[in-house]
Order: sequence, then structure tokens, then C-alpha cells
Amino acid sequence: MQIKQLSPSGFQAAPTVKTYHCGTLTYTRAGLFALFTWLLWGDFCYTLMEAVVPSILPLKLKDLGSPNWFIGMIMATLPGILNMTICPWVSFKSDRYRSKWGRRIPFIICTLPFLCICLAMLGFSDEITGFLQRHSGLREYAPTSVTLGLIAIFMVMFQFFNMFVASVFCFLFNDVVPAQFMGRFIGTFRIVGTGAGALYNFFIFKYANTHMHEIFLGATLLYFVGIGMMCLMVKEGQYPPLEGETGKSNKGWGGIKTFLKESFTHKFYWMRFLSTAFSATAGAIGAFTIFFYQNMGLDLDHVGKITATSSVAVIAATYFMAIYIDRWHPLRICVYSAVFGVIGLAINMVWIFVTLPGSYFFWLNIGNVVISSFWAALAGVAAFPAEMRIFPQSRFGQFCSAQALIRSAFTIFAGMAAGLFIDFFKWTFNGSDFAYRFIYLWLTVFAGISAFFLVLVYIQWNRMGGDKHFHPPASWNPEGVEELPLVPTIGPQTKWLKISFLLFDGVMSLPVLSIPFLMLWMFSHKEMFAFKWYGLAVLPLSLLALAAWWILKRSIYADMAAARDKKPLRNGLPHHGVLIVIGSNFLLAIGIWICQVFSALYLNLENGAITFGIANGITNFLIIGALYLICRIERGFSTAIDEVPEVVQ
Repeated sequence: MQIKQLSPSGFQAAPTVKTYHCGTLTYTRAGLFALFTWLLWGDFCYTLMEAVVPSILPLKLKDLGSPNWFIGMIMATLPGILNMTICPWVSFKSDRYRSKWGRRIPFIICTLPFLCICLAMLGFSDEITGFLQRHSGLREYAPTSVTLGLIAIFMVMFQFFNMFVASVFCFLFNDVVPAQFMGRFIGTFRIVGTGAGALYNFFIFKYANTHMHEIFLGATLLYFVGIGMMCLMVKEGQYPPLEGETGKSNKGWGGIKTFLKESFTHKFYWMRFLSTAFSATAGAIGAFTIFFYQNMGLDLDHVGKITATSSVAVIAATYFMAIYIDRWHPLRICVYSAVFGVIGLAINMVWIFVTLPGSYFFWLNIGNVVISSFWAALAGVAAFPAEMRIFPQSRFGQFCSAQALIRSAFTIFAGMAAGLFIDFFKWTFNGSDFAYRFIYLWLTVFAGISAFFLVLVYIQWNRMGGDKHFHPPASWNPEGVEELPLVPTIGPQTKWLKISFLLFDGVMSLPVLSIPFLMLWMFSHKEMFAFKWYGLAVLPLSLLALAAWWILKRSIYADMAAARDKKPLRNGLPHHGVLIVIGSNFLLAIGIWICQVFSALYLNLENGAITFGIANGITNFLIIGALYLICRIERGFSTAIDEVPEVVQ
């Protein structure tokens, strides 16, 4: 029976409406739903707009005969220079800006019309070239040279105004979304952004060469309307003055000194900044990925479908993965994913040695992106919450911009260096587009350096308290740290660690079990060269990897027993969460490997089949090395097992 509450006057009291708070903002459930809707709508429009320039402009530049170093300069170096100068200033000022419209939205709405004009001009650069040559003194120059110059100018203008938006858009979430909903919001944010990218790549990107004008114009109109609506409908609250600052501390030279002193005086932040910088250096070669796909026999329709399939798979996986971000801690997820991610990049260097027909390569890639979707979703969603957990809340924009400053300083040189890297291999291979296959060499090296610094961040984070006691270093605070809300996490669990080990048992054992059947098939089809090398090299390599895994697993089991008995550990206990996701990924990838080998044998590419076999053996050794590294970086910090905070339960 429902009991009705009466007021003192005897009338039935109105039901209490549950509310949620973020600073001075108060939301009902309906208000929270409206907030999420408008923020996600803005993200949808922003993602579509941002997808157009990096995907189409490299194709346009190459059609104009642009050298690779120029493409790298346009796509990475020039944006890096602007990111290094504009982003820190905007972020620093927005943290301290106060107006009736808030501290983030004014920076977005005021640059809206200018950004849209520049985006449209990029799409109509050919027409603008024709107009200028007819009505100015530029007619004596080649149209191609004029168009390249205009694209460079328009790109600088576009990136200048886009930096205002990129600097503050995500900071807005931290200011208006209640903390208890942040994990779910970021997961939904990731789904919407990935979905927007999937729609673009599946339905629109294949028309990049034939309908460039329409794509740029459509993106311009959508962005103008969508972001404009979001800025009008989302309201910011009132912000108190920043603690520990006077008026002179944030103006002119005083502001610069404050920014530098607060952001760059602790090695913990430096290690994080360098990790991000080398990650951006790795990504600087991304503009050439489209040419790698083309060299592998794919057209724009195939590339769009691969990217769209990846996006759809990640969307579905994100729905399931978002809940685990807070439970396993986003920084831990980022570190584990970065270490194993280097292996994922290194695997792709196999295409330097093997060439399959485009249709085979297409379907193998489709399978790979579907299999890796859960791993990609987990790592993708964790990235931004990880920064929220290690940067001070009061100066979140400032520290994100300091990170962007270092990242951009690296990107300035990385963009042109990546182009020169490709040009070197083009010279080596007599101008052949085969050079684009070496992009994974670049990615592996710099992603490895990035992972190294991220591991150092993780070790330092553990030394400063880790899951239970970490607070960000803060030079402006007398205590030396800034208080940060702590979210309970789940530590290593015996049951789930054993399940993760079963997955890695499969990763190491299935190749050993599969190779005899592959060799039997080779023998029956007279593929004797491949048969010999599978017996002499591939099978022994796989057996050695299996033996090495058993030795490592026994060591981890010994530490698990010691932890249960409260005894000292030899190393540390790896967390089960990310290992389950990564173990599942590599286990399913065995099916892709078998398909690669059979494809090569079916096409009479015995050398290719041998290369795939040896690459799989090397990959297994790299996986074992990564697992050992994870145990070592947990040494002295992860010493308890089967502990679950009551809040998490």
C-alpha cells in the first residue's frame, strides 16, 4: 500500500522532484536529458565537420601534384603551430573568463561564422583560383600553384578559428555535466561521435573526388546550424574566482608566468605531456593512410566501408565497455592499451613483405576491425576521463592546453618529417607508392615511445597514491596537491585473472595445434617450400612462445597465492579487466591469421604464407613481453587480490 505524505495543513504534499547538481547548476531528469541531447547534437555536427578536412584535403593536394612534405606541412605542421600558440591562450583564458554566457560558450559562438566561411572557401578553392586569375594579377601564375597557395592560406584561417572550439568544447562537459553521470555521458559522447564518423565514411566519403563542393558546403551549413543551436540551448553556471591568483596573475606577462609555473614545474605532468606528444607524432603520418589503402588495391568506396564498419563496431562495443571505465580506472586502461597497442601496430608491418589482392585485403581488414572493436572502444572512451582523473579540476583547461602546447611543438616538425619519411622510401623504391606501406614502421616506433612515457606516468601515479589516495600535484596550493574526488575501483580478482589466462592459453596454443593441419594441407597441395619452413621455423617458434607463456603464467600464479597469504610478491598483479579484452582480441585474431595463411597458399604465395607464420610467432613473443612488463610496472603497488569496495559492489 502506498502511503501518501500530508503537509501540516492536511493537504497532500507534492512529490519531491529529484535533482542533480554541477556547481551552481541544478537539473531535473528532464533537464539532464535535454542537456545530454544538445551536447550530443553539437558533438554530432562538430564530428562531421572535422571529418571532412583531414579525409578529403590530402586527396585534393595529391591530385594537384603536391609533394608529400607539403601535404604533411598542410595537414600537421601548420595546425600544430596554431595549436601550440592559440590553444594554450584560449584554454588559459577560458578557465578565468567570467560572463553571463559562461566561460566556454562565448569562445565557441563568437568564432562560429568565421570558421564556417573558411571551411566553405577550402571546398571552393578551384573556383576562387579562377576568379582571382580573371580579376587580378595572378593570371601569369599556374592555376595549380595558385590553388595550392590558397589552400594553405584557407587552412591556416580555418585552423585558427577551429582552435577556439577545439580548445574549449570538451572542457564544457566538465563544467555542466554532473560528476556521477560523467562516465555514462562520455560513453554516449563517444558513441555519437563514432556514429557520425561512420555515417560520413559509409555514405559520403566515396564521393570525395566527384562531389567535393557539396560535401564541404553541407558540412559548413550543418556545423553553423548545429553548433549555433547547442550554444543557445546549453547554459553554464556561475564560477568562483580561481584560488591563489590575483588580477595580475592572469594578464599579460604575469599570465604567461603563471601558466608556465603551474603547468610545467612537476615531472608527473611532463611525462604525461611527452606521452601525448609522441602519440601525436605517431599520428602525424595518418594523412598518408588513404594512400596505403590505395596501394593495397582498395578504392575510396572500400576505404569508406572499412572505416564505417570499424565505427559501427566500436559504437556497439562502447555500449558495453563504458561501464567499466570507472571500475577499472581510465588511466590503467590507457596504459595497458598503449603497451599492447604497439604490438597491434607492429603486426601491420607484415604488409611490407606480403601483397594480397585488394578484395582479400579488404575482407581481412573488415574482420580485423570488428574483432578489435571492444579494445578500441575501451581505449577510446578511457582517454578523456583519464585526463579528468590526473589534471586539477580548477585548472583543467589550462593543463589540457599545456599538454596541447607540447603536443603541437612535436607535431610542427612531425608533419613535415612524416612527409620526408615517405619521400625517402619513395626515392628508395623509385617513386613507387609501395613507400606508403612503411607508415606502420613510423607508427610503431613513436607509439612505443609514447607508451614508455605513459608507463612512467602510471608508476609515478601509483607512487603518489594510486587508486585510493592520488591527488594532482598543485604548486599553487599550500599542501602541494589539489583535492580530487576519488572514485572506488575494483582491484585484481582471482576468478577473472584465471579467465584472462585461459584466453592467453588459447592465443599461444591454437597456432601450435593449427600448424600441423596447415602443413598437411601444404603437403597435399605440393606446397613443399612452405611445408619445409613451417616445420623448420614456424612450428618451433610457436612452441617456444607457448613454453615462455607457461613460465610467465606460473610466476603470476605464485604472486596470486602470495597475495592471498599476505606475503611479499615477486612482481605485481596485473589487472584482469583489460587483459580479458585484449586476450579476447588476440584469440579471435588467430582466425584472421589462419585466413591470411590459406589466402596466401590459395594464391600460390608460399613466401607470403611463411611470412604470416613467422609474424604470428613473433607477435606471440611480443604479447608475452607486454604481459611481463605489465607485471613489472605493478610491482610494489598492486599487492592485494579479491578486494572490492562496497560502493562498487
